[in-house]
Amino acid sequence: MAEVHESPYCGSWYPGDRQRLTELLEALKERSESRIGLAQLKNPVGFVVPHAGLEYSGTVAQAAYRALRAARPKRVWLLGFSHSGGPDAVMTTDVREYATPLGNVAVEPSPMPFERGREEWLCDHSVEIQLPLLRHSVPDAQIIPLYVGRLDRERRVAAAERLASLYREGDVFVASSDFTHFGRAFGYQPFPVDQQTKAHLEHLDGGLMEAASSLDADYWMSALERKHATVCGREPIALLIDTMRRLPVGEVFQKRLDYQTSGDLTGDFAHSVSYAALGYYPASSFAVDEREQRLLIESSIATLDRLFRTGDRDPVVVEEPPAALDARIGAFVTLYRKGELCGCIGRLEPSEPLRELIPELTLSAALDDYRFEHGRLPVEDMQVEVSLLTPLKPVQSAEAFVLGEHGAVLESGSHRALLLPQVAEEYGLSRDDFFRSLGRKAGLEWDKLRDGEYKLSVFRAARFTSGRVLS
Repeated sequence: MAEVHESPYCGSWYPGDRQRLTELLEALKERSESRIGLAQLKNPVGFVVPHAGLEYSGTVAQAAYRALRAARPKRVWLLGFSHSGGPDAVMTTDVREYATPLGNVAVEPSPMPFERGREEWLCDHSVEIQLPLLRHSVPDAQIIPLYVGRLDRERRVAAAERLASLYREGDVFVASSDFTHFGRAFGYQPFPVDQQTKAHLEHLDGGLMEAASSLDADYWMSALERKHATVCGREPIALLIDTMRRLPVGEVFQKRLDYQTSGDLTGDFAHSVSYAALGYYPASSFAVDEREQRLLIESSIATLDRLFRTGDRDPVVVEEPPAALDARIGAFVTLYRKGELCGCIGRLEPSEPLRELIPELTLSAALDDYRFEHGRLPVEDMQVEVSLLTPLKPVQSAEAFVLGEHGAVLESGSHRALLLPQVAEEYGLSRDDFFRSLGRKAGLEWDKLRDGEYKLSVFRAARFTSGRVLS
């Protein structure tokens, strides 16, 4: 193996001076914190990160790299590609270290079941732009750079199986890709440049991010083809999500961490590149520990007590909460009175942290659930149940649904409904019964819906309860 690779992008795509580069990375980190908050989910296993010049994509990239910093992985699998084409294969590098102004980044020395290529031939900014970010966030981690070329399904699956077999607990996979390249210079302008361009780009990229969240590489690739999408790192993302399905960590879900376009930064939407940071986490990452559960339940109970005593809609928020309660996780609060359901309200993509969300949902469950009469507030025999949700995962068939483990969201036109996983157990529902109930809740007949007429998504939930009555 060659010794040290000097990046041709240093000094142009990012500052070549150590102090200036450090100052830039710290500023990008602070911008990320102000955009999306400080809280981090535990145990990430993968990320999608952008790779434009740091001044453009660095704020979004820091959403992933701040999570990497918190996770402190020993190894990072870096999935890049060559913008000029490259081999139709997965190849690793022939160098031992990459030089950056912050210090060298070590390449994991173990033999890999992938062919080694000369870095001078493979070298591409999809990998190179990640190096100072890696050195800044996880300076002690070794990286395994892989250049992912065009792969048919069989070779991609084989590569994903090899990667999953090489996984060690704590490893993290990072796929490098920008999203939509829009404008005449890219030969891609599916809608006009006008006041709606920003909204059109967000809708287009949102659909592509949703396709990736399926963790179905075939669906991801077909979505790109349908949209004629200009996502440059489609192959690394496809290999990443195929690998995520095979890791020995339980079911994995995608969380959107941040998103921005160059048009947002420059004001020029006639020539715009989109940047997304996506995180991949096992379902257990969206749960909280027993102490944090207790704090959330106590907050919910105190909110109800205040409501029942005063009639004021005034949430009681956890004071000096642990960091985990600053996470933005979907949740439902369910209220029971003498064992009977009397309110259930949730939010899938909250903008507020858990410590604020749970008391707010408690008030909504007590007052706003249209299915129940709220003219007289219940004052006794109340029980609180909280369900913390993973993000939604779109599935191509109801066969992917696991009864008793998955909840589901059904959408068709303006019709939409959700059922939590515990509904099947509480009401003794079979698989068919569950979907018929879901359809009825949406105002649809499940047995008459055909493929292509609806969208189905699944999720998991961590559930905990007050375990006592209120009076």
